[in-house]
Amino acid sequence: MSVRDLADYPWDAVIPYRERAAQHPQGLVDLSIGSPVDPTPDIIRRALAEATDAHAYPQTVGTPAVREAIVDWYARRRGVPDLTVDNVLPTIGSKELVALLPTLLGLGDGDIVVHPLVAYPTYEVGARIAGATPLAADDPASWPEGTKLIWINTPGNPDGRTWTVDELAAAVVRARELGAVLASDECYAELGWDGPWATEAIPSILDPRVTGGKRSNLLSVYSLSKQSNLAGYRAAFVAGCARIVADLLTARKHLGLMPPAPIQHAMAVALGDDEHVAAQKELYRARRDTLRPALEAAGFRIDGSEAGLYLWATEGRDAWETMARLADLGILAGPGPFYGAHSTQHVRLSLTAPTERIAEGARRLREGL
Repeated sequence: MSVRDLADYPWDAVIPYRERAAQHPQGLVDLSIGSPVDPTPDIIRRALAEATDAHAYPQTVGTPAVREAIVDWYARRRGVPDLTVDNVLPTIGSKELVALLPTLLGLGDGDIVVHPLVAYPTYEVGARIAGATPLAADDPASWPEGTKLIWINTPGNPDGRTWTVDELAAAVVRARELGAVLASDECYAELGWDGPWATEAIPSILDPRVTGGKRSNLLSVYSLSKQSNLAGYRAAFVAGCARIVADLLTARKHLGLMPPAPIQHAMAVALGDDEHVAAQKELYRARRDTLRPALEAAGFRIDGSEAGLYLWATEGRDAWETMARLADLGILAGPGPFYGAHSTQHVRLSLTAPTERIAEGARRLREGL
């Protein structure tokens, strides 16, 4: 398909609700977009400044320092101890990789790309740009013959669904039966809240308990936007099957997809420091603990949301009606229909707004003002 055939950017439909919410006497509480608002940690900013003498072209493969930092991070934070630098590759944010992966894998007409029922829309967009067929399906047993790429998202955006080790292992078994690449988008993995994720680390698709010691056709995608407030840096990476990583590297060299050298240095420093990640998580926890009970007091049910950066909420009616109700309170949410046909009665509320605005939104929800 041509890019001219893509649908209009869906967030344009939210503009009237934003304008309505902005008329509130106490101003707009924007909970619609998951873009970080907190400062980039000083340790990372200093690292970026140290690397601004970047006169030469950067390495598409990544500097030795950033590749080793990615390997060390997977061992330390994700329970994946057996990667080498040949298993990892930095990317220019994670969205470009999600959108381009079907194309870079050579998929096209007749190939199926599976993605979650409730999903970040770029999985579908990437399939359509490549000329492949997107299919929304969560149950591995329903993934059909002809599937060439499977996207899972754990923890999920927008619903926070988080896959257990056993569920991931079952997905790997089915992907291998199909001969498909299984790619796991894991960029919220440091943000576990409820159930087992209150105390346990969220597992990766590359966890040896999942893979059985074989990484063939498995990829983990991660971004530093959320855990380190680096959305503006476009700092991310992919890890897993060495053969696929090598193929992606070759294609990315031809396309000039090179993360800037100062960003690579900043990434290496960010990945080596766990303290700022823990501090950021506590900020999100406090905002979540303020917003969730206020939503429930206002008649909303929170579904899933056991991990991740959002509350996935419904009051049992059409999402656009809920958007209007919230706009009258000066609150802007993300409409569920943006995330697929299975979420027409939900809205997504982000925890990335400033703490003061989260508190103000909670007050309005409780008081109906």
